[in-house]
Parts: sequence; C-alpha cells; structure tokens
Amino acid sequence: MTSPRLGQVHRVTNETNVNVNLSLDGCGTCKVSTGIAFLDHMLNQIASHGLLDLEIKATGDIHIDDHHTNEDVGIAFGQALAEALGDRCGINRFGHFVAPLDEALVQVVLDCSGRPHLNFELQIPTQRIGTYETELVKEFFVAVVNNSGLTLHIRQLNGSNSHHIVEASFKAFSRALRMATESDPRRKGAVPSSKGILEQAGPKT
Repeated sequence: MTSPRLGQVHRVTNETNVNVNLSLDGCGTCKVSTGIAFLDHMLNQIASHGLLDLEIKATGDIHIDDHHTNEDVGIAFGQALAEALGDRCGINRFGHFVAPLDEALVQVVLDCSGRPHLNFELQIPTQRIGTYETELVKEFFVAVVNNSGLTLHIRQLNGSNSHHIVEASFKAFSRALRMATESDPRRKGAVPSSKGILEQAGPKT
C-alpha cells in the first residue's frame, strides 16, 4: 500500500450538503463542522484515535432536527471510507478494541468484509446528551456500515453515564478500524480472503 488511501465524497440532497475528505494513513488531523456539536465531538474521536485525517463540512435542516444531517454525515463518511479502502488488498481486515471511559466499557469488533451488518448493543440511559438525541448514535453507525461495507459489532460491557457510553463506543470503533485497515506485511498486498476477493460496498441512500 504505497499510494495514499484517500476518500472524497460530496453528497447533496434537498435536506443536507455534506463534504468529506478522508485519509486512512493520516496522523489524526480533524477539521469537522456539522452544525451538531456532539457529533463533531464524536467525529474528532474517530480521527484522533483512528489516526485518520478527516475533514467534514456539513449543512442541513437542523432547524427541524438533527436526524437528516447525522445520517447523511454517516453515509458520506462510509462512502469515503469505502473509496479509501479500494479493493482492500494487503490490510489486516479484522479489528477489535475494548475502550474504557470511567465506568463505561464498550467492545467493538469489525470486519472490512464488504458485507454490511450491524449488531448494536448499547443501553444508553438518557434520551439526550445535551441537545443530541441518543437514538441517533445507532442511525450514524447504520449509515456508516451500509455505505462502507463493514461488519460491525458494538457491545456495551458496562456503563451508566450516557456520554461515557457513547464516547467509549466511538473510541473503540476508531481503534478497531485502525487495526483492521492497517497494512499486514505478511499479506504482501494480497486480498485478505480465501475467496480471493472481498465484496465491494455499494452506496446506499
């Protein structure tokens, strides 16, 4: 993997306008502005702990609620990730991490399989963190999975504070993604599959 692994997506709908620039081989640089402060905070976790360089600029109908912008940022991020991964040759493919944040403990296991699937097992005790509706956490990961072709399992092992639980899940996701997308030198650039090919994710809307 000598060439830069980059993803660039510009998604425009009647509800949102989202630009994403992503480098898988970055150093954690993050410049995001979605109009949703808590989502920006979580995207910073992905960049910082996943060592992605990430730029996201999004505008949307947040005067209605955060749903469309939250989902469309997830869609565009997933599409950019799929583009950066390309044929997925030479990567570890699998990643896992258990992240603590005070009393919260969240496990994430993922596979860059090209086959979208999400198991989401967070028990978030409050309906909001600040102004952010906590049900949108799942919607974000659904959008990412469907557009990146990840098989993703998120499981809460402990936790009682909503902010801690959600932030631990994003930190664990970022570290698992970092592990899965890093180069496996023993692969020597081969596809990490006994089939010789990994399914390619198609964009979902």
